[in-house]
Formats: sequence, structure tokens, C-alpha cells
Amino acid sequence: MDTIKVNKTKTKMIAHRGLSGLEKENTAAAFIAAGNRSYFGMETDIHLTKDKVFVISHDDVTNRVSPYQVEIKNLTLQELQKINLFEVGSDYTLPYLLYPTLKEYLLICKKYEKHCIIELKIAFTENDIKRLFKEISTYYDLDKVILISFNLDNLKKARKLNPTINLQYLVGKYREELVDICSSLKMGIDILYHDLTQEQVDSFHKKDVEVNVWTVNDINEGNRLISLGVDYITTNILE
Repeated sequence: MDTIKVNKTKTKMIAHRGLSGLEKENTAAAFIAAGNRSYFGMETDIHLTKDKVFVISHDDVTNRVSPYQVEIKNLTLQELQKINLFEVGSDYTLPYLLYPTLKEYLLICKKYEKHCIIELKIAFTENDIKRLFKEISTYYDLDKVILISFNLDNLKKARKLNPTINLQYLVGKYREELVDICSSLKMGIDILYHDLTQEQVDSFHKKDVEVNVWTVNDINEGNRLISLGVDYITTNILE
């Protein structure tokens, strides 16, 4: 099994939770698999452990990807990294499938020269975001990072702290006011692709708002969105 190739022209492809169509999502295996391919960047999700370490996980609870059910915020990093994760499409765990830290993710992105697309999964404080910027700068480069979030307050705090950091507002449905919201904060949009139209893409581009779409795994939809001129496609399997 391999990725599904598309004629992406100028559209940048982002590996969703790493190359999660082939490897376990949000693991070093998924990030390395994406690193070895032509992706522009790797998307991931961050949470905080009980001891305030930034770790990689989509969910705030462990039971979807492991045999255990516990909230990440109630575990120390040492406790979290004792949990082995399920192999893709399986009910058995493997010893090398673990929750990575943000540091590990950043170092993989740096090694393979990929952009980091980091979703802020929870409501972060301003101090949390300061620490996040410091950690990114320690191990990689803020210029190669895009922060995304459904939580607009997270993005406002990030913009207050850094006037140039790349941001994208995660949303489901298109709304006219999104154009002005994104334009005013000098950030892009990261929108569910299903109902996106040429008119909507053009409305963002007229205000210099870049358009990312999630999560596109069908080649026909990928080709349609490329023809609309979207700037990024986030995907599990297209390349």
C-alpha cells in the first residue's frame, strides 16, 4: 500500500497526523513516513500532561488509540509514555508505537525539512503559548510553523505574542464573516472541504487569506479542490 498521487500543481499537501493512512496517527512512524515523501508539512495535535509537557495526541483521552482509558491531563509524561498504541486497523499494540513529545515531532520535522502544522487542541493560556513558542524556537524554527485551532482565543493570544507567526482558523462550514475575521488577524482559514465553492475560495483570496482544507482522502475531491486554487490540502493518503 502507498499514497495516492495527485497532480497538485501549486497546492501544498499536508500529511494529517503524519501519514496516518499508512502508519499509526500522531506517532514517530507516521511522521517519518511523511518525512520520506513529498509533503510540504505534517499536521499534528498537542495537549499538556499533568507535569505540563507538550505531547502529541488528537484526543484528550487515550482509549481510542490504546487499551487504556485515561485523560492525558491526569498523566505525567513518564506515565503516558508507558502506554503502547494500537497498530493501524488492529486491536494489538506495538512497543514502538508511543505518544511522542512535541520535541520529538519538531526534531523529525527538522530532519526531513518539513513544515509543522500544529493544532492547539485545548484552551491554552498566554503563558502556555509563550512556552510553546520557546520550545519550537529551541528545536526548530517558528517561520516553519503554522498554528491552527478551532479555538479563536488561542489564535488571538498567539497573534498578540507574535505578529508574524503563521496562523489558520479551523472551521466547519463557510460563513461570510470568516473572511474578515481571518483578514483582521492576518491568518489563513482551515476549512472542512465538503461544500467549498470557487466563490468562497475567491472571497478569501481577495483578502489575502490562504485556504487550507481538511481532511481530503478522495482523489476526485482532491482534484476538484486543486482546480479551485486552494493553497493547502490536509490529507491522510493523497500525495
